[in-house]
Amino acid sequence: MKILDAILKPLRPLLLGLWLGAAIFFGAAVAPNLFGVLRAANLANANELAGTIVTRLLAIINRGGFEIGLFLLVTAYFASKYETRLARFAEMSSLAILAILTGVSHWVISARMLAIRASLSAPIDQIASSDPRRIEFDSWHRYSTTVMGVAVIAGLIAFLIMAGARHKSEPPAIAGG
Repeated sequence: MKILDAILKPLRPLLLGLWLGAAIFFGAAVAPNLFGVLRAANLANANELAGTIVTRLLAIINRGGFEIGLFLLVTAYFASKYETRLARFAEMSSLAILAILTGVSHWVISARMLAIRASLSAPIDQIASSDPRRIEFDSWHRYSTTVMGVAVIAGLIAFLIMAGARHKSEPPAIAGG
């Protein structure tokens, strides 16, 4: 069991930290800059091109969040034995929220947005903003950003709990030695 602890203690926050970094970087830097660069190039279908790239990258972020969330949820039982019940409940709840929301984002929201785009007779850029399909697409896009934001917050909460538990379970440093 000590070997399992030695592996899981550093691995769990590392995996979650990597996913959080990727998700935050994607949302704060990649997606907006991709749209900005393609729009600045004055391409007729800039949003369509950027959206296609963002959709592919977001699928990686979402699947990664789902898989990492499930892994961390399963391993929480073994890794969080030093935590209080409240901390354990909060960590596991946050991880469940992360896994559920990234799954919903990937298999429900993104799938619906792709279906809407596939049903359009022209690139999304050329569809009037008053068109019901464009309105529906924009609505799903807002859901997507909200769901991802909540998933990131849930991940941050779980990460902070893991970091606090890891710090508390380590023996104190010996002065001078």
